Amino acid sequence: MKFIELDVKTAFIVHGFDENNQEVIENVSDEAFVKKLISIDRIQSISEEYVLVTSSHTRVMYWEYNCSMDELTEKLKTAGLLIV
Repeated sequence: MKFIELDVKTAFIVHGFDENNQEVIENVSDEAFVKKLISIDRIQSISEEYVLVTSSHTRVMYWEYNCSMDELTEKLKTAGLLIV
């Protein structure tokens, strides 16, 4: 299993969908970034602002990360985890 080390904080969690097929979103106001080792298999996508990761109970979480997207892309590329 491969991991990436990132400083992240939770922005929001998607708990699923309601009876009208609308996302059930929990906004989180984490103040500080926390260093985590994240399994590469959990990462669904990366944007300029968020890393989207899978969580338990079929939830997904949007984490803010504490570097630029270019820095994160380079980190993944250096580890051989990015196909361009």
